Amino acid sequence: MFIDECVVKVSAGEGGRGCVSFRREKFEPWGGPNGGDGGRGGDVVLLGDDDTNNLVDYKYKPHWRAESGEHGMGSDRHGRDGKPCVLRLPLGTVVIDEETGKAVAEVLEDGQRITLCQGGNGGWGNTHFKTSVNRAPKHANPGQPGAAGTYRLVLKSIADVGLVGFPNAGKSSLTNAITAARPRTGAYPFTTLHPQIGVIEYPDEQAGDRRLFLADVPGLIAGASENRGLGHRFLRHIERCALLLFLIDMAGTDARDPRDDYAQLLRELELYDPSLLEKPRLVVANKMDLAEAKQWLPKFKRRHKAPLLEISCLEGRGLEELKAELLKQVGK
Repeated sequence: MFIDECVVKVSAGEGGRGCVSFRREKFEPWGGPNGGDGGRGGDVVLLGDDDTNNLVDYKYKPHWRAESGEHGMGSDRHGRDGKPCVLRLPLGTVVIDEETGKAVAEVLEDGQRITLCQGGNGGWGNTHFKTSVNRAPKHANPGQPGAAGTYRLVLKSIADVGLVGFPNAGKSSLTNAITAARPRTGAYPFTTLHPQIGVIEYPDEQAGDRRLFLADVPGLIAGASENRGLGHRFLRHIERCALLLFLIDMAGTDARDPRDDYAQLLRELELYDPSLLEKPRLVVANKMDLAEAKQWLPKFKRRHKAPLLEISCLEGRGLEELKAELLKQVGK
């Protein structure tokens, strides 16, 4: 199951309380105070993890709490600090404070550590309160509470290429053909129900053992930016892509007009975030093995002047040229 958004409640650990204790030894009737300090509460820490690809661990376990610090003890023994609560998050996760609605953290690198909530300080033992006029203090500080909050985790995939297109354009078939991902395919809309991240491998002699990450976003429909269909939930997955790949069904399946499809895709991206149109983009005409596609192609080129490649996922035509062009465009 792929989960790209959820709400968690986190609490840092409380500090341990200080100890009230006095030294009691033979021949030492006035040994004085020796109460130790309480340990510090554990922090709630976010950890970027390249091996984690979604938020399913937090969907069904929304409550997370760090360990509290140990209380101080006699003989000047300090309590142990509480263990931190580490949340391993996929790269591209944005953490939003539910109370303010503002983003407070963003996980972008593998191994990146961000302290989300700090643990409370431990209380002082009575040793700290000894003075020249109060040689036997009988009080100590309690531990401080740890920070807590409710946060929304939103995953925005970090990929080099964002693949967008209408349902049945062949996005899943293309992802199957050029990456190791295996999304479901079928001759009906919305076979892709969640984003797929695929890896495009390049041989040593061609690109020095390089790779590109391709994000296959579920099919958009008209009105996706207004929360219609499936695509509205996943448009955020292409925000960080270096290149947008528009896959067009050039055969005009289901009485569609490929020219209008491309214009509508641009419109939906602009309504969601106008800055998306500033990204480099490449148009790929799919289903060029069909006679209808050859009829539509000249009409498409007359209306739209965008860079275009012709492919056929069914026959595998043009796929190697497409992979080479993607590497060139992304500049890796």
